[in-house]
Amino acid sequence: MARPIVVGVDGSAPATAAVEWAAADAQRRGLGLRIVHVCEQWLGELGTEFCTGTLAAAADRARDLTHDVEVTTKLLPGNVIDALIAESASADSVVLGSRGLGGFEGLVVGSVGLGVAGHAAGPAVIVRGSSVTRHGRVVVGYDGSAHSETAMQYAVEQARAREVPLHVVFAWQTPVFSAYAAAFSSLLEDAYEQDIRAAAERVVPWREKNPDVEITSEQVIGHPASVLIKAGSTADLVVVGSRGLGGFACAVLGSVSHAVLHHLTCPIAVVRPRTQV
Repeated sequence: MARPIVVGVDGSAPATAAVEWAAADAQRRGLGLRIVHVCEQWLGELGTEFCTGTLAAAADRARDLTHDVEVTTKLLPGNVIDALIAESASADSVVLGSRGLGGFEGLVVGSVGLGVAGHAAGPAVIVRGSSVTRHGRVVVGYDGSAHSETAMQYAVEQARAREVPLHVVFAWQTPVFSAYAAAFSSLLEDAYEQDIRAAAERVVPWREKNPDVEITSEQVIGHPASVLIKAGSTADLVVVGSRGLGGFACAVLGSVSHAVLHHLTCPIAVVRPRTQV
């Protein structure tokens, strides 16, 4: 049985944008949509009225935007981050606004978004706001790590559902050497050529397995975060693994995914392998 898309709402404008994104994604991919709201118990009867009203308004918006999509709602108790992570176990993906009603004005991504993106059982999509611009491509960062393999699979599914090309990005970051680096220039050049060649070759099987999806790729020199942010400026969705080859094993969100979340305005999907949960 297909997992539904779960979207968390709290009545904020970013949450409304998340509902709109999730509804469109559910429609494209033929999935159900489950709208959830974590109700603070200490607010009492007035709080319960607000919570049920928030859910109802979000469900109405989703149904206005879709047809033949099963839209359900769920009122949850407890801590927001913990509740949404628990929901992710039975979800295709969890979709959230970049920050909610409790967020500080200057924050690009709130604590809930970062917490869920770092611990969700599957893809976590962060939506900053409604976008009227369509670029017609999905971008994915792919370095061959386990997390990026899972991100690549999700990116292929998204590109197929949208009927747009998938652009695969690999960034080769020049190692920092001392003033004696000139002595190692030939070794550095060899390492670069090998890594670039390997990165291009990793994409080939994906093209062969998915002939219905146009898959392009580029291998460039630069910091992975900067390269992805630049590529993502003309993307409808950017997909990253929660951490890549350079990440510490104990880190739930790597520096690249963290930077991308804070600098891109398009929706961002942070993906981690379900076996890692």
